[in-house]
Amino acid sequence: MSNLPSSWINVKLGDVVNYADTLKAEPSKLLEGTWILELEDIEKKTSKLIKKALFPERQSKSTKNKFEKGDVLYGKLRPYLDKVIIATEPGYCTTEIIPIKSGRHLNNRFLFYCLKRKEFLDYVSEVSHGLSMPRLGTRQGQEAPLVLAPLNEQARIANKLDSLLGKVDAAQARLEKIPSLLKRFRQAVLVAATSGDLTKEWREEHITTQPQKIDFDELWGVEYKKQNRTFKPIKITTSDDSSIELPTFWRSTKLGQVCDVYVGATPSRKETAYWGGDINWVSSSEVSFCRIRSTKESITADGLKKTSTNIHPSGTVMLAMIGQGKTRGQAAILDIEACHNQNTAALRVLPDYLLPEYLYFFLWCQYEQTRKIGGGNNQQALNKSTVQGMPFSYPPFAEQKEIVRRVESLFTLADVVEKQYIETKKRIDHLTQSFLAKAFRGELVPQDPSDEPAAELLKRIQSERKQQASSKIRRNTTSTKIFSDKTNLINLEKKKTMKPNEFPENYLADLLTQLGGEIDAETLWKKSDLSIDDFYARLKQETQAGKIVDNNNSPDPALRKLKKIE
Repeated sequence: MSNLPSSWINVKLGDVVNYADTLKAEPSKLLEGTWILELEDIEKKTSKLIKKALFPERQSKSTKNKFEKGDVLYGKLRPYLDKVIIATEPGYCTTEIIPIKSGRHLNNRFLFYCLKRKEFLDYVSEVSHGLSMPRLGTRQGQEAPLVLAPLNEQARIANKLDSLLGKVDAAQARLEKIPSLLKRFRQAVLVAATSGDLTKEWREEHITTQPQKIDFDELWGVEYKKQNRTFKPIKITTSDDSSIELPTFWRSTKLGQVCDVYVGATPSRKETAYWGGDINWVSSSEVSFCRIRSTKESITADGLKKTSTNIHPSGTVMLAMIGQGKTRGQAAILDIEACHNQNTAALRVLPDYLLPEYLYFFLWCQYEQTRKIGGGNNQQALNKSTVQGMPFSYPPFAEQKEIVRRVESLFTLADVVEKQYIETKKRIDHLTQSFLAKAFRGELVPQDPSDEPAAELLKRIQSERKQQASSKIRRNTTSTKIFSDKTNLINLEKKKTMKPNEFPENYLADLLTQLGGEIDAETLWKKSDLSIDDFYARLKQETQAGKIVDNNNSPDPALRKLKKIE
């Protein structure tokens, strides 16, 4: 970074904390009531704790990292998800989470926010290794860019960010209620429209005391009689299975009585001559409560002959027949001429008797009910006969027009609110990074000239870390028995001068025994006195000799589990 305050300095994460220096714990050592944290417990980007599971509720079977209250817990798997929290109490976490101790000279909340700023996220996203499940390596983590501010200023920055981002979170929480409210509003409009409630006052005004007789034989005329269609009353229900009582001048019938249902077939994909023509081709993925104005694929005239259907005109209502997700039961209106595959049904209406838009809104209203109709062992699906037999509430044509006009007007209002929601959400989402950027440029709170400069603070941090490392070495040197070949022990000082081929035959296997019999490859290497190349050469040798089981299916050494064979 440039243009930092004079009392700040640029550092690397490994300059101020012991990144990836963790304490391991086996499942057998965990106590009942212990907090067990997994990555899925942390919400991406927001750093909210979604779930807090305890042992043995969460039956952990893998090695865990131990953490203490106040540790910054950083998710190194898919680090672009920005999963970081501060531990509110001690516990254990997956090895995909790195507990970071901030120490006395680094504010843990300041460090937490450092790990969430854009510059840090961009860095870890770039250097992480692995395609489908990228991870931040230990060395890359230690070299991650950070800024260090005076200790007192760290606290002031953290306090200010807590306050500002708390307000951002509150605004986001209120904003996130809008999509569900809009969904409920649209559904309420559709229910009112297809039950007659939306046009109740309109009927009272436009239908006289001597209402015209609605004769469906006459309504459909010759076409209706030719097809021998009858309008037998059937039950119309809502998504909660409650029955709808239709207005006096409406009719309850079936879809097959008011429109023609067509199904198709897909031409062979191997026949390239069938594809890429000038006939629009509708697939089920394109039928998603919308108006279809173009299609991803097209077929030729020869391909059309293999579909067992025709080109359908603009105004045809499409219905998705298959799909395990949200696809099955969704509808769309063609604004173009097109044909379709067997995963969709085309519902063609007679002009002046049934408005495509009314049929579309009805299918939208009945979406959840339609999904219940689909059956099948593997992938639930509708078929032509089930679509023809679906209940349909049929109002007079003049009222259909009024219903469509009112629904479209109300949906337009909802669309305006939704657009405002999206724009507002974008602005609020940008606020977090905007505040973080300002904070780590030194612009969020004023500097205090009396604060100890960060350069001096860094010296104290490094001096303290050096003392801790020396103390650790002194404790370790009290034991000179490090590795053994059954009864022969090797002195540590002597071992440091040995060549790789001079180590005992079962060097790593014996080291595994001392470390509990099972550990990850990275930790075993750190505990050995071999270079990385010599370590993996020796590991391969002892694995082939049947002394160690190496689960080497992970590119990350920290995830390769090694086990001593007894």
